[in-house]
Amino acid sequence: MVRIDKKATRLYVLDTNVLLHDPAAIYQFDEHEVVIPMTVLEELDKHKNGIREIARSARQVSRTLSELTANVGLDQIRDGIPIPRLNGPEGRLRLLCYTDLTTLETLDDSPDNRILAETCRLHGERSDASVILITKDINLRVKAAALGVPVEDYLTDRVFTDSDAMLEGVKIYSNTGSELWNDLALDVTVERDHQHLTYHLSGQIPVAWHPGMLVAEDEAGFEAVVREVGDRHARLELLTNYRHGASVWGVHASDCRQNFAFNLLMDDDIDLVTIAGSAGTGKTFMTLAAAFQQTLDSKRFERMVFTRAPISMSEDIGFLPGTEEEKMSPWMGAFHDNMDNLLRNEDGESSWDNGATRQLLGARVQIRAPGFMRGRTLNDTFLIIDEAQNFTPKQLKSLVTRAGRNTKIVCLGNVGQIDTPYLTANTCGMAALVQRFRDWPHAGHVTLKSVERSRLALAGEELL
Repeated sequence: MVRIDKKATRLYVLDTNVLLHDPAAIYQFDEHEVVIPMTVLEELDKHKNGIREIARSARQVSRTLSELTANVGLDQIRDGIPIPRLNGPEGRLRLLCYTDLTTLETLDDSPDNRILAETCRLHGERSDASVILITKDINLRVKAAALGVPVEDYLTDRVFTDSDAMLEGVKIYSNTGSELWNDLALDVTVERDHQHLTYHLSGQIPVAWHPGMLVAEDEAGFEAVVREVGDRHARLELLTNYRHGASVWGVHASDCRQNFAFNLLMDDDIDLVTIAGSAGTGKTFMTLAAAFQQTLDSKRFERMVFTRAPISMSEDIGFLPGTEEEKMSPWMGAFHDNMDNLLRNEDGESSWDNGATRQLLGARVQIRAPGFMRGRTLNDTFLIIDEAQNFTPKQLKSLVTRAGRNTKIVCLGNVGQIDTPYLTANTCGMAALVQRFRDWPHAGHVTLKSVERSRLALAGEELL
């Protein structure tokens, strides 16, 4: 976009979509001035009615503006309303109102074009400052660039700056790169009990290590999860091998990442598991196997709840009749496909269509819409949140905080496959969840790599 020569004084003009995307955006610009045009206030007023998320955000922004303007005089409104901050100098809020505003030539009279006109006029009036338009609308950024208006995307809500920088939760040392025990100057003490083999490390611990991650050495077959980590010490616990001997509901892992995923899913000390990976890596299949093992066999949980974001890949098919579970049925294709595979016997026959099997599982397995989860407390529950990348951070927070006593939450998703408007790999709820719980000892994350797919699916992904 337009190269910006930022001056000491900066005025950030916020578009409507920025405030709807992050109602707290007003507080994200440090000591600089935040400008809200009258056109934005009018658009917020149009969006405030209803029960959708966009309406809630519009009402929250209106309440914030009301609180900021409640105890200030007319002169202070003209000079800029103070925006309080916990640390550092406070910013200023300006409400931009031109009674004689005319839109730019050759442009229609639309809200976007009026915001452009207001920004251009403010830019001409404030030669002493950098006036920058902040918007998440790509087309508006292109039009602003064509008119020479300084414009930027709203980046404050990004969890990280590079979409490839999301944690993988895995560090594999190999002979071709660096070897775990040879390259790291560590003193190792091994402790064994009746269940676990623990390695106590002291020395210079790698900075990238964090609790709940996999540390492996492929040639030696060493695979351990990081339980504790500090500047000069770490505690690793050897993983259970689910490749050959042990299995989960009859399912075996095919590589170290899948084996690590099974260990996280079966670990009583891990309450939150996030599993990322492209289609075909076994996210849902492995999670359902672990859920059945702990719900039906070991009886650790009383029920299993499966939910996902009801976001269409293309045009919506319209009204869906029936109960809550019947309305969610079209979104549960991945669930039903994996259930069919998990319940197959050695002869290849599946009992998923058997009435007795469905009645047995129906008492333990629930399919719920995420829109009706607010206010609930889920006790003794194995909660699976599929397609977590299509939730906003706020929505995913509402689901994660439903956890009650003895509840395990598993979030599945692929940040490269997002269907929700205005969400990216940097700003989606799953990316925020992985980053926020990075150092929590009761959370674990893994990105699966191995893909078992048909030749047609692989060829289609490469050619299209």
